Amino acid sequence: MKRNIAISKPEMGNEEWQAVKDPIFNGWVTSGPKVKEFEKKFAEIHNVKYAIAVTSATTALHLALVSLNISEGDEVIVPAFSWVSTANVVLYQRAKIIFSDINPETFNLDANKLKSKITSKTKAIIVVHLFGLCADMDEILSIAGDIPVIEDCACAAGASYKNTFAGGLGTLGCFSFHPRKSITTGEGGMITTNDHTISENLNVLRNHGASLSEEERHVGSKPFLLPDFKVLGYNYRMTDIQGAVGLVQVKKLLRLIDERDKWANYYIKKLSGIPWLNLPKINSKIKHGWQSFVLMVDEKKSPMTRNQIMEHLMEKGISTRPGTHAIHMLDYYKDSFKYKPDDFPNAKNANDFSIAIPLHNKMVKDDYEFIVKTIKSI
Repeated sequence: MKRNIAISKPEMGNEEWQAVKDPIFNGWVTSGPKVKEFEKKFAEIHNVKYAIAVTSATTALHLALVSLNISEGDEVIVPAFSWVSTANVVLYQRAKIIFSDINPETFNLDANKLKSKITSKTKAIIVVHLFGLCADMDEILSIAGDIPVIEDCACAAGASYKNTFAGGLGTLGCFSFHPRKSITTGEGGMITTNDHTISENLNVLRNHGASLSEEERHVGSKPFLLPDFKVLGYNYRMTDIQGAVGLVQVKKLLRLIDERDKWANYYIKKLSGIPWLNLPKINSKIKHGWQSFVLMVDEKKSPMTRNQIMEHLMEKGISTRPGTHAIHMLDYYKDSFKYKPDDFPNAKNANDFSIAIPLHNKMVKDDYEFIVKTIKSI
């Protein structure tokens, strides 16, 4: 029988199933006490003061920009290799995207290229901890100075840099709970910060701009009165059904990452002798979150192209994906802003030659052994 090893599968089961019964049967299914518990636990694990749950990492990034008053004419620096929403949110605010190239060894923003991108109009820098590996934050923060740094932690729940967790390194951190991430709520996101004023602002912004949350209003002395709306807000609230699942998931987070780390190191050990593969680099000062295990194919040495390798693995029952995409090469950005592929050569190479192979907590030893054997046979 042909194998079917998925690129990712969420680690979910009876505990999550039991958890959702509480909000379903008590009737509180919108944002409420379960979301609040989830936020508290997430903040505790990541050693930050505040965590604000939202509907996705995209809405988290959007609210991060709104909370920093990013608007038309402002410039926001974004790595050229990331998921498209990292850039889209800048356009939501009618601000100007300034793409910067990546370090080919880490896939993260290249600090050496960052300085030349900063102008008097730079109002924020979005740093992506891609695939779960924290960017070189000491160097980036030093270059940024007083410019706010937003961490796109979509892939980096539980990851850390020099013993500080992702989400507590910059001004704000933005996480994803999409099913391809290490923990999931189906869809969902989280914003972290140590700034009290920003956290208060985010709480208002995610709830239409209301002066009181839904829970505060309904348990207050006058639930029949509507709150005031003093700012333009958004409906970016996480539901209590998702919060109940998230609370179970986040308690597993560090264990799940440790398991992924074990098998990532297995891959590195077993695949290290293949001359046409470039493997992820391990840094003892950084705890990798391993949302994905991403290789680079050297087509000058490889017997097949990257796409042929991916097709071959699919025929064997092994799912793969490109690492992610070079945003400046996507049609919308290419057509709207006239970018050329070689404008950001490292991002282009990562776009064309990266492969993510399966790494998740539903896999067993035999899956990993089969994947290694299949790749070695190419």
